[in-house]
Amino acid sequence: MRSAIFRLMSMLLLPGVLAATVLVVHPLACGQSPDLPPRSPSTLPPGVKQESPAPEQTTPNNGDTPQSPDSGQQPSAEPGDDQGSMFVFKKQVEEVVLHASVVDDQFHLIPSLDKTAFTVLENNVPQTVTSFRHEDVPVAIGIVIDNSGSMRDKREAVNQAVLNLIRASNPQDEIFVVNFGQNYYLDQDFTSDVNLLQAALHQVSSAGSTALYDAIVASAVHLKNNPRLDKKVLLVVTDGQDNMSQETLQEASRKLQQANGPTLYAIGLTGGGLQTTGREALQHLAQGTGGVAYFPDSIDQVDNITRTVAHDIRSQYLIAYKPKNQNVKPEYQSVKVEAHAAGYAKLTVRTKSGYFSPTNAR
Repeated sequence: MRSAIFRLMSMLLLPGVLAATVLVVHPLACGQSPDLPPRSPSTLPPGVKQESPAPEQTTPNNGDTPQSPDSGQQPSAEPGDDQGSMFVFKKQVEEVVLHASVVDDQFHLIPSLDKTAFTVLENNVPQTVTSFRHEDVPVAIGIVIDNSGSMRDKREAVNQAVLNLIRASNPQDEIFVVNFGQNYYLDQDFTSDVNLLQAALHQVSSAGSTALYDAIVASAVHLKNNPRLDKKVLLVVTDGQDNMSQETLQEASRKLQQANGPTLYAIGLTGGGLQTTGREALQHLAQGTGGVAYFPDSIDQVDNITRTVAHDIRSQYLIAYKPKNQNVKPEYQSVKVEAHAAGYAKLTVRTKSGYFSPTNAR
């Protein structure tokens, strides 16, 4: 039984600097419940045990994001410079953070480059890298899965593939699950508990339309509201194109492209309503954030794709810089990262293509 709809205001999605301002809205003013009540144990599938999330796992409640009960709040932390092998956090202001994957001409991940291999350009102007790191750091991950009728015969295979991604992730990753059709539901808030995530994946109704863009935007806001983990990822699985959202593709893309926004990976399945425009939309959303859109020929290939995504997430570089032009007009800032190293004829860096500055990110 779904007890609350996970609706978040898209206007809260602010731009990509680490020092962000939080707009506080009273939950009653926007008709939202401040809490997401726990799901009744009677709705869980047989053999799945329900457990309470760890007390320290919480999401700050600004009136738009449901907050799980029995949770405490920890202060926000941002990554600092690379100093030794310890993962050190410190506050950095007005810094753009990029998460980058590097592949060779055979599309093999290259995990062993140093800082000198990279060149960062913003609006074609070279930038000075202020932080560089290649570590398997904990990640905040949103799993966003199509729950429309055409997914009915695919969900079991998709659920198993997603569970394999979860098991291959960093044990300290914090993951939530959103199932969506015409509406979208937060079926499990941030947790590292595989049992809770498995139960949420089985909350399947398989009916209704596809409000893909609405679900993506709402999930991106929920990721942003996790103050503990700076690195953020969305995995979206669908077999159809959007036919119900209030958000448009352009609006969804704009709201994803903040400097510290999520990397989006998409899996577009065949056998539903995923036409050429739907494939192009997923590619556009993924590439703009530095992610990848996959279009498997069969459902059997999804398991290998999720394992590939898990490996990609854990093999990324963190590259940060302070833009040289701090007085730039409030508009889209293009970003390009290049890599060159001895022994490689061609290296391709996959990261976000740019970000919107503050007044244009709403």
